[in-house]
Amino acid sequence: MSLSIINDSAKKATEEYYAKFAAENVLPRVRAIDTKARTEGLDAVSPADDELVGIGMEVNAEGKVTKNSYGVLDLAWQAEEHPEWAQAVVDEVAAVRAKIKALHGTNVRFVIWAGMGGSMEDKTAFNAAGLFKGGPKFYSLDSTDPTKLQCILEDMVERAKAKIETLLPSTLVIGMAMGMTSYEPVVNLEKLAALYDKFKIDSTPNFLYLTLPGSILDQFAGPRGYQRIPLQLDGGNSTAGRHSAPMTRGSLYPLALAGYDLKSWISGAFLTEAEIDEAFKLASFIHAHGEVGRDKVTLLLPKGWTAIGLWTKQNFEESLGKSEDLGLKIVIGEKVKVGSYLDVKSVKQDRIFLAVQHKGEAHPDAAGISALRAAKYPTALLTFSAKAQLSKYMQFMHYVVFALGYLRKMTFVTQPAVELYKAIASEIFAEAKTVGGVTETAAWKELNIGRKWRSAVALETPTSLADKLRRAVQSGKINYGELTFFGDMRYSEGGKDMRKVLDTAAQRIFRAKLKMVCDVYEGPAMNHSYHEMIIGHGKCFSVVILSQKQMKLTAANYLPDYHMAQFLATKLALERKGRVVHALLVKDLSPESLATLQSFFDEVAAEI
Repeated sequence: MSLSIINDSAKKATEEYYAKFAAENVLPRVRAIDTKARTEGLDAVSPADDELVGIGMEVNAEGKVTKNSYGVLDLAWQAEEHPEWAQAVVDEVAAVRAKIKALHGTNVRFVIWAGMGGSMEDKTAFNAAGLFKGGPKFYSLDSTDPTKLQCILEDMVERAKAKIETLLPSTLVIGMAMGMTSYEPVVNLEKLAALYDKFKIDSTPNFLYLTLPGSILDQFAGPRGYQRIPLQLDGGNSTAGRHSAPMTRGSLYPLALAGYDLKSWISGAFLTEAEIDEAFKLASFIHAHGEVGRDKVTLLLPKGWTAIGLWTKQNFEESLGKSEDLGLKIVIGEKVKVGSYLDVKSVKQDRIFLAVQHKGEAHPDAAGISALRAAKYPTALLTFSAKAQLSKYMQFMHYVVFALGYLRKMTFVTQPAVELYKAIASEIFAEAKTVGGVTETAAWKELNIGRKWRSAVALETPTSLADKLRRAVQSGKINYGELTFFGDMRYSEGGKDMRKVLDTAAQRIFRAKLKMVCDVYEGPAMNHSYHEMIIGHGKCFSVVILSQKQMKLTAANYLPDYHMAQFLATKLALERKGRVVHALLVKDLSPESLATLQSFFDEVAAEI
């Protein structure tokens, strides 16, 4: 692994920050603090002992350490001393298969993983990168939109050419939630369990879950007799969901189910001190430029690793998005277009670039990277050896996040903004149960739907949204945008078409017209990933979108109420923090309605 930094206009600051890690003995200190917490208990460490305690551990209002969250680093250190861990996971997964075989007389053909944000995005990336090839068909169930589960079940039926009741015995359902209050996996596991009950299928061996003892997920799954899998192989709970990859059972189980070489995967996450030093250097480069307003890090990945972009984005933004003063946005999914960026000499130019190269693989942005070099944009080139696995990339990025937390004197293991939105969603959902549904709640009625633009788009007109965007830009209140659709965009055809509409809108309105970064993603998964920066740091023009026509999965009595509550909660959470957010309702996901929505955004672009 090697790191080269080109056109570093903040070189002096980069070098000064980088020197701090050696001068302040950071790596030995963090290892010592973590070891003390693990071997002597949390009472043995205090924020007064070392600032590293407050950066990587959770501390309550009384100054007492309540959780050591350095598992993100120490699990790899421990794994070097426990070569038996890889085989232990293989044996555990074999036992799961054997239980299903013994009761149902069938092999595992499908895996449905229910989780949100960090409990899901690593698996989604692994699947897209081909790491699950040859194993059971894997589905990411990361939404409470009934459409997503329906599409998963329909795909299973189509692939197997059999009724769903004959496929459930060969389906492994895994729920994961590393927050005590995460309700989304419970919604999905509850509906899937009801489906097994409907067909009188014993679901006990088919359901596993990973969570903290006493969490909402544990309260649901435990009494049903489902097996709780300890997240960490050391028996601890020292990782957040986004930090659970690549070294916990949350990552290792699906890899083992696909027959992946876990020994190689785990050893790939062992970083040398020289490699960790490169992570510190990259963090210093990012931090130095962030201090002068260049806080948009455009990530350029090799083709084989493109899928890991969203995981990277979440890891950085959810960990480091808490500061009003200093933000950090990871930009993914863009092709290099130097002409679309502000001039490198402009005081408003807010981008730096991180190009990741995997030796032996031609980079899809090779020409663009050369253009960035020639145009003098600050660029870091990070090159991994041909043998390097995604586990090495992921562990390296954890060190970069940790180092940025150290430089910014910021706790990188908490997520207060996520907790705010979840609390509001819970309140709306509770109200919906008493008033006859989400559309009867005060939050929904406050939307004031009224007339619709061209009978399909409600709450804004192109003129009103363009005017609000223009004023937000002129006031300096925003410097990037997001378009988030609350609904499935992975499996359903309507959702895929919605994604195309939003991608086009992001390009025409924000990137081409305003030369701004714009995120496009699916809610509420976004709320558990990079939502921390949107609400914590601000500077974003948010547009949240929902289809008024919602489906019900009749077979499992799955209503969209909680999903709709999450849409409302996102809007309210942003508003309460004074962020710029506007909601749109689209009639449905028919081609006609989506064409109207496309026209809506085209007119916004024209007015900008």
